[in-house]
Amino acid sequence: MRQTVAAAIRAALCQQDPRAKAMAARKVARDWRLDRLAFVFDAAMPETPGRPDAPELLLPGKMPKRGKAGSERGRIALWHALAHIEFVAIDLALDMAGRFGAEMGPAFVGDFLSVAADEAMHFALLERHLHTLGSHYGALPAHDGLWTYANDTRHDVAARLAVVPMVLEARGLDVTPAMLERVRSAGDERGARILERILDDEIRHVRFGTNHFNELAKRQNEDPADRWKSLVFRYFRGNLKPPFNDSARLAAGLSRDLYTGLA
Repeated sequence: MRQTVAAAIRAALCQQDPRAKAMAARKVARDWRLDRLAFVFDAAMPETPGRPDAPELLLPGKMPKRGKAGSERGRIALWHALAHIEFVAIDLALDMAGRFGAEMGPAFVGDFLSVAADEAMHFALLERHLHTLGSHYGALPAHDGLWTYANDTRHDVAARLAVVPMVLEARGLDVTPAMLERVRSAGDERGARILERILDDEIRHVRFGTNHFNELAKRQNEDPADRWKSLVFRYFRGNLKPPFNDSARLAAGLSRDLYTGLA
């Protein structure tokens, strides 16, 4: 008897060790792709996924300053912060597939399991890069803000899609090019290649979220733009701030007219 996709996703979410979680996420995605998992949702997703003892998780306002730009401390803090974002992104993608897959269908599950596998690969690349700098994931505190959005939207797939891929991940499209330029100008070509890979993948991730959101809104006889704006107003704690990476956002299905009205 095949394992159910819900049970496999839950097991990956509950992994506490970062490397084990990354490997489990990639295995779930591979097993789904190879038709080894049954499209059955017989296991509830955990309200809080497994977390390692380190890093210490702090509220965003309590995070220590990264240190002077270009300093060794500043470089390590940057890559550690990026590794943490990608680690939490594994859970966000797994939870998306496991929590809403029964409602949204097999294609939705496949898309977000592929996102989870990508995020796991990004985490592995960033963790390896931290090791080349003499550090490791868990060496510094990390902010605990990202998962709050998952918790706030756990009851509504439209809200989750509107906020996580279409706001939070889209923001990554905006900030990565400037970060990439700084990293490359500092002579970190390996780091620059990692950021290029992440940027390319994140365009596809945002596009998955945008496409599924638009299809869902149309099925519910809602205007996608109006529905998105109302959900962002309700659930996003912040402002959409320029500059925007318009070309990357357009490639991900986000038109400039959509988000500039909220900026």
